[in-house]
Amino acid sequence: MNLSLKDIVKDNVVRFSHYRAGYLYYSINVDNEGYSFPVPISDVGDATFLKEDKAILLMRYIRQSLSDKTFVKI
Repeated sequence: MNLSLKDIVKDNVVRFSHYRAGYLYYSINVDNEGYSFPVPISDVGDATFLKEDKAILLMRYIRQSLSDKTFVKI
């Protein structure tokens, strides 16, 4: 996968997909391809996570997901 973090978050939107085992899963479309990444709820404190939001607001989790190889094509 040759996606840069900048290409993923620039002018893009994430959408909540589902919750499973302590993780919120969000999806994102990049270059007409869908990807999914997890957000650990243990790390969010009292933050509000919306059904749809700007990708740049979740950049921290996207970066971690790219590093952990949990940013997967769907």
